[in-house]
Amino acid sequence: MTTVHTEQQPERADDDPREPVRPTEQDEVAAAGSELFGGPVGRRALTGRGWWSPVRVIALVMIGLFALGMVQKLPCYNGGWFYGQTTQYVHACYSDIPHLYNGRGFADGLTPYFDRIPAETSGGMEYLEYPVLTGVFMKVAAWMTPGGGDIVEREQIYWLVNAGMLMVCAVVIAVSVAWTHRRRPWDALLVALAPAFALNATINWDLLAVSLTAVGMLLWARGRPLGAGVLLGLATAAKLYPVLLLGPLLVLCWRAGRWRAFGAALGGAALSWAAVNLPVMLGAPQGWSKFYTFSQERPVDFGSFWLIISQRTGIALDGESVNTWAILLVLAGCAGIAALTFFAPRRPRFAQLAFLVLALFVLTNKVYSPQYVLWLIPLAALARPRWRDFLIWQSCEVVYFLGIWMYLAWTGSGDAHQGLPTEGYQLAIAAHLIGTLYLCAMVVRDVLRPEHDPVRRDGSDDPSGGPLDHAPDRFVLGRRARSARTPAPFENSLVRWGTRQAG
Repeated sequence: MTTVHTEQQPERADDDPREPVRPTEQDEVAAAGSELFGGPVGRRALTGRGWWSPVRVIALVMIGLFALGMVQKLPCYNGGWFYGQTTQYVHACYSDIPHLYNGRGFADGLTPYFDRIPAETSGGMEYLEYPVLTGVFMKVAAWMTPGGGDIVEREQIYWLVNAGMLMVCAVVIAVSVAWTHRRRPWDALLVALAPAFALNATINWDLLAVSLTAVGMLLWARGRPLGAGVLLGLATAAKLYPVLLLGPLLVLCWRAGRWRAFGAALGGAALSWAAVNLPVMLGAPQGWSKFYTFSQERPVDFGSFWLIISQRTGIALDGESVNTWAILLVLAGCAGIAALTFFAPRRPRFAQLAFLVLALFVLTNKVYSPQYVLWLIPLAALARPRWRDFLIWQSCEVVYFLGIWMYLAWTGSGDAHQGLPTEGYQLAIAAHLIGTLYLCAMVVRDVLRPEHDPVRRDGSDDPSGGPLDHAPDRFVLGRRARSARTPAPFENSLVRWGTRQAG
């Protein structure tokens, strides 16, 4: 049977396409949760008129959530990082930031990548094992940390300085998500209220790359592919994962025939990445390459299904073999996502494919650090803005967050056996894997059955698609994709609304 997709109408005849979508009218969980704050917000509060606009509210909520995450680290700030190895695990308040201040030479004023780190402080790591832009971020925070005095106090101040800088990144992420879908700014509350965001925000420096990626996606949504590419290139210079988003752009532009837009994004990404990396690559090649060699040589580690296999079978998996298998799994998964793109009845949204590709990378990687969930949270809010599914996934991530620290407490407490044994930690890993797969399944269902996609219920096509939004298809596979027609531009909804009001 041939399926013909007609243009979707706004849900209510009196909906104004110029006003934000009301999540409490479309999402039963959001409606129920709003009762804690006096019930659903009215039309006037949601229109953006007055000071309390959606973006300002979301920014303030993000700051509040981030502050709660800092409070959660208080037991470690008061001594857990320095005076007791297992304290930081028992209280689940571990952070790399204070440890690496001295361990990577920042306390001694060393220049990352150029200066070799003394073995007595580095634990055998000769050079900083982070990408260049993250190293710059760390060094700027070190410049802002007062020198002299007790090293413990300096590490505390260094963490506070980094936390302040990362808070700015968090606000940028929330605001960028709010602006990406013009009619759905309130979806950014999923980011601003994500419990895993608060718990993991100050473990490491991942929010720098996440914020640059969020701005890059915003620029793409605004039809600026070159600027989007520049930001994605900078994000890749801070963390490797953002380069994966070029894959979804490739297949989406292929289906829409928008090769010029993809070329601009690809060129911008290459140029900005090279501008950051080439000076260090040429001036300190050994230090620059440390991140890439460390990632390649790293053995099977925490959080991966590879670790479960190794622990359950008693076989020590070889790191090089796992690298090969992981790459093959990623390539096979990407081929499946590409097929999904070309066979889908409507072209998938950019955020949907971006989430699927990144989730694929996370699920197949040989290590899953708890802060990696920060990569997925903004994409999940854009790809599947449904509170029930989002909270199910977040619950699984909170279980994993607690599980890894309790497991480290178990392994580090000797005969005291404080924490979670190996079998319990494996269940925590399974919770993370199942939760992520569940959200992936929901996104794939939305792609295959676009009528279930919450973003497209009001007649929208791809608000985060930029040059792809309402673009006609040029290359598709399968009868369902060929029979689908591209929806009319959303501006037609505004014309229809004005006609109804005039009538």
